Amino acid sequence: MPAGLSFLLSNTDLNARGFGVRAAFGSVAQAREALAAGTVDFVGGALGFDTGGPASLIAPERVDFSPAATPATVDGSVVAEVSVTPDSVHRERVVRALDAIASGAAEKVVVARSLDASLTRAVEPVELIGRFTATAGGSTVFAADLSAAPGHDGNWLIGASPELLLRKRGSILQCVPYAGSAPKFDAAGRPVPNAAEELSRSAKDLREHAYVVDYLRDLLQPLCSRIAIPDRPQTISTNHVWHLATPITGELADPTITALELAALLSPTPAVCGTPTEAAARIIEEVEGPREFYAGTVGWCDAAGDGEWVVSIRCLELDSSRTKVSAWAGGGIVAGSDPDAEVAETTAKFQTVLSALADADRPVRADA
Repeated sequence: MPAGLSFLLSNTDLNARGFGVRAAFGSVAQAREALAAGTVDFVGGALGFDTGGPASLIAPERVDFSPAATPATVDGSVVAEVSVTPDSVHRERVVRALDAIASGAAEKVVVARSLDASLTRAVEPVELIGRFTATAGGSTVFAADLSAAPGHDGNWLIGASPELLLRKRGSILQCVPYAGSAPKFDAAGRPVPNAAEELSRSAKDLREHAYVVDYLRDLLQPLCSRIAIPDRPQTISTNHVWHLATPITGELADPTITALELAALLSPTPAVCGTPTEAAARIIEEVEGPREFYAGTVGWCDAAGDGEWVVSIRCLELDSSRTKVSAWAGGGIVAGSDPDAEVAETTAKFQTVLSALADADRPVRADA
């Protein structure tokens, strides 16, 4: 196989890149066994929304860790046509999720809609990585060759995620879950007054966020000798959206548990699925259809078990022809969610992908 780029995870701290393909694994179990046996010393790639299902994990021929890449300039639009799940369809999905919540089937459900775009020319993954790097702000840019997963040969998952699922260094574990969000700009592109302050006081968004924090606390406490979780979330900004986020730090009682195993354990969190997890996932399948790599996780794990994984949101899947992409945006639905506000939230979240595909100063709108 060619010795070109096969994996990337880049943020303000570190630029991790894999080149070439020494081995490829279609499941977490296969990659975990290879790391444990010492037949590979690094894997990077993507886990699907269902971490027990297909994955695309690659042991590269060469790994490079370097300072984060310098952002380039986005050179014009590559968008030919865009189609988005209509507002009315997504609004109905939100209503169906609210009905399920009202019936007691779940407490929170994260419902998404999709965007498909044809491109003006073939665009290689390296160019898209550069475009996301130029427009991502402080988010983590990621790219994963999906060829190890059935039906995804030649496809790539590329995006800029604001959400750290986990970072493991020795016995120290960090997570920064996001849940609860508000658009920074209205449909006309004007800043929304007091959006951050209102988000920080929103009972609906604080409740939505608490589900995620409680989920992570319940999973991590048995694994940690100590864990620190703030009482209230912070309000954090990306280029297009305000978020509630809670930094969590723990010390693992058994530091031999690997970052790959932790990623498979923690994902998907209620931030991208809902709660209870199994019930929310069933409702998502019913109202939205099957998910593959959107809302899963992308990251890496080395022979020592250290690694870093982000939630695969604000991303697109580039097809093997390099001329078509699909993207997704979702929001957490809880009792009290407003369907119209949820539609507006997904439109704002699409802007990360659209800004990367178009001129950064004149992003394509996702209005439908």
